[in-house]
This record gives sequence, structure tokens and C-alpha cells, in this order.
Amino acid sequence: MDILLIAGLWLDGSAWDDVVAALRSLGHRPVPLTLPGQGDGSTSATLDDQVATVLAAVDAASGKPVVVGHSAACSLAWLAADARPDKISEVVLVGGFPASDGKPYADFFELRDGVMPFPGWAPFEGPDSADLDEEARRAFDAAAIPVPGDVATGVVRLTDERRFDVPVMVICPEFSPAQAKEWIDAGDVPELARVKHLDFVDIDSGHWPMHTRPAELARLLAAAATA
Repeated sequence: MDILLIAGLWLDGSAWDDVVAALRSLGHRPVPLTLPGQGDGSTSATLDDQVATVLAAVDAASGKPVVVGHSAACSLAWLAADARPDKISEVVLVGGFPASDGKPYADFFELRDGVMPFPGWAPFEGPDSADLDEEARRAFDAAAIPVPGDVATGVVRLTDERRFDVPVMVICPEFSPAQAKEWIDAGDVPELARVKHLDFVDIDSGHWPMHTRPAELARLLAAAATA
């Protein structure tokens, strides 16, 4: 099965390299996406440009793909489900949750010269980054791509309630399934509260399991595709 892989902020498609290799060995066709403004040299890309890239990959897939979003890109995966509810077999959310209609995509950090650079490790100290050693952190820093401001501040627009019919798996790295359920029950993630088929899976990692637990992450994605 085709498995579309959308990395979060500051990452391009190469973030999935180790997961891609493992998924291929398991018999699937992984498709890592490099988004406009995150790997193609553009700083003027918009959120709409990134959504269009994801939808083009959905439309080009063989059959009904699994769409995987990591971190902020969970919203991109969910926007794909909203725009193509009949063409996606499942959405997998890794370490994040979809924004609601009318909310900014990812205005989490300061913009500088029209882009949102990686803010350093201070905001991610603790469970997010505990499994990244100094070498891994330096490699991340060196590869981090500033996110265009019009992507980070773009407004999420959701229009088709059939998105709630698309099965969703939440892979929980730096937080537990119990915590995720608590947040949803408390009303903090209103989009997932309305999903009809919602599953939770734990993975023992920080926020970037594609770097620290790629084989295990691939097995979970393969299980979602098989289901």
C-alpha cells in the first residue's frame, strides 16, 4: 500500500529515510513528501501550497493511501482527509493533533525576516528530546529548514464533515495514549473528538521517532496500512 509521509516543521522528505527503507522491506510503498518551502528552496510558499502538494500525492497514489502527518503536519494530513475523504484509507498522526477550522497552522515561534527558524532546543527540553544525543541534535540543527511565514501563520480551513468517517490512528511518542485521550475528552482536540474510528498506539521515543525509532515506527505504520 502507498503510505504518504509528511514531516513536521523544519524537515524535508529526507527525515523519513530510515522509515522508508524499513517500510519497503515490509512490502509497502512509502512516499516521503518534500513540501513547498521546506526543502525546495522557496521562502514564499503558503499553507495552501503545502496542502496542494499533499493532495497531489493523494491523487497520484495507487488505491487509497495511508496519510501520515508528524507534529504540525498532523494538520496537513487532516486537511487531506477533509479534501479527499473518499480517497484515503486512514490518517496516522505522529506526535501531534490537527488544528481546528479557523486556527493558525503553526504560529508557535517567532518569525524572522519572513520565516520561522528552528528556535533551538530550549523549547523542547524534556520528553520531546530526551532520546536525542548531542550528535543527533547537531545534525538536526544543521539540516533544519526555516518555515515560510505564510505557512506557519496560514489559517486551517475544514469544510467536509465526511472527514470524521476516515479512520485515525494517533501514535503517541513523548506523551501517552492515556494523556492523549484525556486531552481529547477535555475538549482540547475538538477535531478528534468527532472521529468515528479512533485508535491510539504508544511508541517509546521523543518527538522525532523517525530519527530515534525508525524501525518501530515503520512497523506501526505498516500495521495501520494492513488494517
